[in-house]
Amino acid sequence: MKYAFMTFSCPELDFSGVLDVARRIGYDGVEPRIDAGHKHGIDVGIGAADRAEIRRTVAAGDVALACIATSCVFADPEKTDENVEKCLRAIDLAGDLGCPTIRVFGGQIAEGMERDEAIDLVARSLTEVAGLAVERGVTVCVETHDDWCAPAHLAAVMERVDSPGVAINWDIMHPVRTRSATMDEAFEALRRWIRHVHFHDARVDEHGNPTLDFVSIGTGYVDHKTAIERLRSIGYGGFLSGEWINWSDPYESHLPRELEIVRGYES
Repeated sequence: MKYAFMTFSCPELDFSGVLDVARRIGYDGVEPRIDAGHKHGIDVGIGAADRAEIRRTVAAGDVALACIATSCVFADPEKTDENVEKCLRAIDLAGDLGCPTIRVFGGQIAEGMERDEAIDLVARSLTEVAGLAVERGVTVCVETHDDWCAPAHLAAVMERVDSPGVAINWDIMHPVRTRSATMDEAFEALRRWIRHVHFHDARVDEHGNPTLDFVSIGTGYVDHKTAIERLRSIGYGGFLSGEWINWSDPYESHLPRELEIVRGYES
């Protein structure tokens, strides 16, 4: 398995600092989050010279650009066109940097919109960007998140898009957290389209309900061992990227610890 981490772990570091942390700790890749004020300097607004320099830096080292995490959403018709354009710019950025995937969201469904309408809107939006994604060698990965935690809903979108340029970012927490599916059910529903994976763990509250309060892997409700077993069963070759947002535990502590724990599940 290949492991990466999103820059929420170290938003104060520039890109060379992020790469250095990954290299020292033993991660195989990094996932810059754009549009979030992180200091890594990767953004759709950077010019050709900066893009070429970033690509050379990554190619010369042993830490890959695993994914570019965007904030694109498509399920609100008042924002869809704007987000399609944002997504197209992010695809071009990833293509210029040699990054294989970008992360997008389905997004919150607009008030009054039925699920079938939302599935159609998200599918049409992703179809609009699929051609450029294929041309640039980039896969647009929709995350199991927000109003799209239920695997069946994202599977319906994928069936309609039916393009190698569009796939799924399986965040293994959210279907379980929302009780939309077990780990096995989520994997079986999505396995055909999984090209990127997010991992992390969180605690249950005093009533036994899953929360978004991060805890160390293996001490919460997310079954990483099963997820890794299922991914290995299909020869998954993408990244598993750790996402720890605003966690009080500093990156010097949680990045090596979480990597050691999750790698332990492979054996």
